[in-house]
Amino acid sequence: MPRLLIHCLLVGLLLSTGCGRVVFRPSGTPTGQPQPVTLNYDQQQQIAQREQDLQRRAEQMDRDNQELESLLAQSRQQVQLLGDQVTATQQQLRATADQLASTQSDNSDLRNRTEKLLASTQQTRTIGFAPNSSLLEPIQLRGLTGVDIRQDGDVIRVALPADQIFYSDSAQLQPTGERLAASVATQLMEAYPGHMIGIEGHTDGAPVASAQYPTPLHLSVAQATAIYDALRRTGVPAAQLFTVGQGANHPLVSNATEAGRQKNRRLEMVVYPETLRRR
Repeated sequence: MPRLLIHCLLVGLLLSTGCGRVVFRPSGTPTGQPQPVTLNYDQQQQIAQREQDLQRRAEQMDRDNQELESLLAQSRQQVQLLGDQVTATQQQLRATADQLASTQSDNSDLRNRTEKLLASTQQTRTIGFAPNSSLLEPIQLRGLTGVDIRQDGDVIRVALPADQIFYSDSAQLQPTGERLAASVATQLMEAYPGHMIGIEGHTDGAPVASAQYPTPLHLSVAQATAIYDALRRTGVPAAQLFTVGQGANHPLVSNATEAGRQKNRRLEMVVYPETLRRR
């Protein structure tokens, strides 16, 4: 507040309340003009004191206003921070909901595949097994590397490295992996027409780094099912196939080394002496 304005207000206050003595000097002053006001020492001291009080109050009001503005700015920052936290929480909830929906979709797909497998096993009413006790002779697969063929009793086992077929810790086929499995199945169908083929998934026993497959056994079942679907796409009859998830129950070598674990991670196609027969 300007000092002159404060001074004028104080003078008006003194005049209105009768404090002090007002002296008019009419001589030499034109009629109708404002008369000068003469204040004694006490009145001047009172005005000066009140000016100081008003000045202090004005300064205090300025400080209060500054403090209120600072508090208001802090409140706005807190509101903005809370708004950002709410937005982040909403995004996390949406991401969690999307993950849940994806997991439910995967479970539904796996359930549908299982139902199809169960339905295929019910075809035994029209298709039976023809016993065959003769030993199968191993064959040489053409144009394939990294594939191990061995005779195990009266069955032929063809082991395919899982690292060449699936992406790590998943049942998702690599493009080259699906082609490899299809090539092996085609040659097996040519060499052993009509024979039953078991699809076995094997893991190395290490914990699976995937929420979709809680144990190595679950992963081996899913991998065997993925190969089953791939072979069905190549035209292998469903009744000629079945799947088995072995998990880490049948390692070929010790899992103490990475090389050993890599060898144990495999997908085996097992050709049985039994053949299909139509009734």
